[in-house]
Amino acid sequence: MYDVYGLGNALVDMEYRVEDSFLRRHDIAKGHMTLVDEDRLDALVADLESYAAERLSGGSAANTILAVQGFGGRAFYSCKLAEDDTGAFFLEDLRAAGVRTNLNARDKDGKSGRCLVLVTPDAERSMNTFLGISTQLGVPEIDEAALATARYFYVEGYLSSSPDSLAAAIACRELAEHSGVKTAISLSDPSMVEFFRDNLEKILGNGVDHLFCNEEEALSWARTDRLDVAVAELRDIARSLNITLGRKGSLTVENRQQTLVPGYTVQAVDTNGAGDMYAGACLYGWCAGMDPAMAAAFGNFSAATLVQQYGARLRRISDYQRTLGRFKEAPAKGQTS
Repeated sequence: MYDVYGLGNALVDMEYRVEDSFLRRHDIAKGHMTLVDEDRLDALVADLESYAAERLSGGSAANTILAVQGFGGRAFYSCKLAEDDTGAFFLEDLRAAGVRTNLNARDKDGKSGRCLVLVTPDAERSMNTFLGISTQLGVPEIDEAALATARYFYVEGYLSSSPDSLAAAIACRELAEHSGVKTAISLSDPSMVEFFRDNLEKILGNGVDHLFCNEEEALSWARTDRLDVAVAELRDIARSLNITLGRKGSLTVENRQQTLVPGYTVQAVDTNGAGDMYAGACLYGWCAGMDPAMAAAFGNFSAATLVQQYGARLRRISDYQRTLGRFKEAPAKGQTS
């Protein structure tokens, strides 16, 4: 029934363009995701009152699932929200795109999650995430029937930070394996590797079919400054790898064959969501019959398209279709070693 079943946080992104001085004033780690509590969120929002903001449904895995759906796939997303305006906005946005969600996604208690995305002039994004009720995403939110009929199960590494969501991620991975559904995970952020490595290892279990990460996350996982060493170690936890390398493109590792797939030269204004878009394009590409290198090329192309605008995802479903059409006109080719 579905190409990809996703599990992840349900967040509404509030994106602001700020100067570096704002980050310094609030001691915000530039270019990284930081989890914040409600008091910290409120303090930041108060200081951002005079800044213009754009609101979009998001969260890492949600961005990936929206891309799969937008390119023409069939996607399902399990998440948890509160019965508030933020939660209503999130669900309406996903359903308008055609993404199915679990029927018990909303709860009467708590507050829905939000992410303050602070974009500096150099296009770096610094995320301050209030997970809210998303931390309670658990086994009850899993739609076992939808998962069992999917081609891929995709989960974000951010779920390693919460006991309930960790349990849900493990349960989904086990159900996927039992049902013959291919498994894919994103390491999500260097902070997840640094602080929640043990939990990530629990999600990975005895290994997954596909692992997505960027170069910094790969090096952090292997505790090395050499990418070849990191690749050798990551092969032990995933049967295939997709490592994004920024402007250089991405590296695919399939059956111990490495392919460097070139990137695209563009003027980036916001790198937020590039990795999520890349993963969504690859997942769609695999479902559409693309080989690993071609799917990675589509991932590079889609991410390059995204970073030329503000926001962690494309605004309209038609934008995804337009991106796919443009890629088909002149796909890139990789270099095999």
